[in-house]
Amino acid sequence: MRTLSERTERTFTFGVTALFVAAILLLLLLPSCKHEPPFGPDLGDQGGSGGPGPQPEPEPEDTCDPNTVYFEQQILPLLISNCAVPGCHDHGTDDNDGIQIVSYGSLMQSGIVQNGDLWDAINDNDPDDRMPQPPQNPLTPEQIALIGQWIEQGAQNNSCVSGCDTTNVTYSGTIVPLVQNRCLGCHSGGSPQGGLNFGSWAVLNTVAMDGRLAGAIQHQSPYTSMPPSGPMLPQCRIDQVLAWIQDGAPNN
Repeated sequence: MRTLSERTERTFTFGVTALFVAAILLLLLLPSCKHEPPFGPDLGDQGGSGGPGPQPEPEPEDTCDPNTVYFEQQILPLLISNCAVPGCHDHGTDDNDGIQIVSYGSLMQSGIVQNGDLWDAINDNDPDDRMPQPPQNPLTPEQIALIGQWIEQGAQNNSCVSGCDTTNVTYSGTIVPLVQNRCLGCHSGGSPQGGLNFGSWAVLNTVAMDGRLAGAIQHQSPYTSMPPSGPMLPQCRIDQVLAWIQDGAPNN
């Protein structure tokens, strides 16, 4: 029969052995119990600064319907360029029946759209009654048709957003349509304002390269603001003109 001392020593040995085996098993099990995601979190480009790197801005969403005529983008620029010239239907006009055509509000307040006077005036063959008045050129058939379509669609105060491409700016594809829509009402014909006929690339190139064009469209002092009445050009159009100037205002 084992003595009490022998039984105590055997129990102690068994306990130490059990603890050692348990420790080994625990070490073997730990890696398999560690729950880690299969992929690290997507933090983007850290750029070395601990935060997300610069992300490219999304292209503006094009909301313009080609079958709709928009007042802000198509009709107002046309009217300001041809009707709200200095001394005519611009701000502070005392003559011309006090009619101002510098915004949707002022145009509709005059009543000339609702009563048909606008349509009659732009279609009149009599120089004394036609709008715009000589020496300005009459509106083109395309411009008259555009106004007519806008009226037929309800003469709405509508607007849209189109994508802004400043990487493929050309004189023929970008600048000419802009000038025709917003500038030629003043800067064309036999007596263009400031003696500047923007129907010529050479004239536009001259004011582009000497800084007058960039200063005017950004309403910077001491340049004469262009357009002189109404709001500035949309920032997209300004950026496109500046990009064209930066390239040397080529006839491309």
